[in-house]
Amino acid sequence: MPDGTTLLLCRVEDRRGLSHLTAARSANGVDGWQIDSKPTLPADPEHFSEEAWGIEDPRITYIPELSQYAVAYTAYGRGGPGVALALTKDFVHFERYGVVMQPEDKDACLLPRRMDGHWALIHRPVSAKTAHMWISYSDDLRNWGSHKLMLEARLGGWWDANKIGLSTPPIETPQGWLVLYHGVKLNAAGAIYRLGLALFDLNAPDHCLKRGDEWVFGPEESYERRGDVDNVVFPCGHTLAADGDTLRIYYGAADTSIAMATASVKELLGWLKRHD
Repeated sequence: MPDGTTLLLCRVEDRRGLSHLTAARSANGVDGWQIDSKPTLPADPEHFSEEAWGIEDPRITYIPELSQYAVAYTAYGRGGPGVALALTKDFVHFERYGVVMQPEDKDACLLPRRMDGHWALIHRPVSAKTAHMWISYSDDLRNWGSHKLMLEARLGGWWDANKIGLSTPPIETPQGWLVLYHGVKLNAAGAIYRLGLALFDLNAPDHCLKRGDEWVFGPEESYERRGDVDNVVFPCGHTLAADGDTLRIYYGAADTSIAMATASVKELLGWLKRHD
């Protein structure tokens, strides 16, 4: 936030099983969290029927042109999960755009600036048994088209076979958009969610420049391996320090708690160059 505060928009599931989003704020981004006493962005099924079963997995992008934050989140209704969008200046008042990508679709994020005059939205529709990352374009943030495949899930025994999706919002670097994405591998015991890296062209973000061959971050600690959903690390947000290099990654651990990991953007780019 402008005052240096770290704000997390957390997915919270109530005892009915329905989710809402609640803000947590910290002066240093590590401890001393102040959590809103009531939902910051509750589901609103009365006006948006596609939110009947809750909302989850927000990704926040600051949009300088609008002087607002864009929150892309999953709206869960009878038709399945879809991508919804809301704008806010203060995380108190929100302008909802409703569902902008119909079910089944999720793992979405708005890029912070226009591409060739158009807004760009990364998202993850599902087709049959596969799920790839796509990017779509819009003039008004409501109507989306020019859909392009951005990154395909691999096949076979790869760690990211069959199903992938965006993790944190893309990080703009001189070399390109650095993207952390999750891959899901199925085995006899269930699914394992792990993270990999890819790099995309700054002005043509559907063009992949590099893609790592291995995963770089996976569930290891007890709070990542056991919970409501075992073996999951699932980041939706990050902060980048003033040095332009120190990255704090905030992630869901086993769908039960929120954890933080740190990394260096320079080191991630170096690793990607070696493992492309």
